[in-house]
Amino acid sequence: MKDWVITFVDQKGERTSLPFTAELEPSIEEAARLIRTHLFPVLGELDLNDFQDREPSPTAKWLKEQNGVEITAITEAP
Repeated sequence: MKDWVITFVDQKGERTSLPFTAELEPSIEEAARLIRTHLFPVLGELDLNDFQDREPSPTAKWLKEQNGVEITAITEAP
């Protein structure tokens, strides 16, 4: 398993990092789901049916449009 760091700008405009452990680098959608669960624990299992099959990364789009949260980087931890 490798350690990864997901860097994003939160709702307040502050750069935040979220550590994550996985074998492969997470996709933007996987990272967005982790961020959503981190920032909005109650919404962690939210199904974004409106966006399914119409958007390549529905959770990332929802985070950006509804909350101003944008993923800036996904890197392997040193």
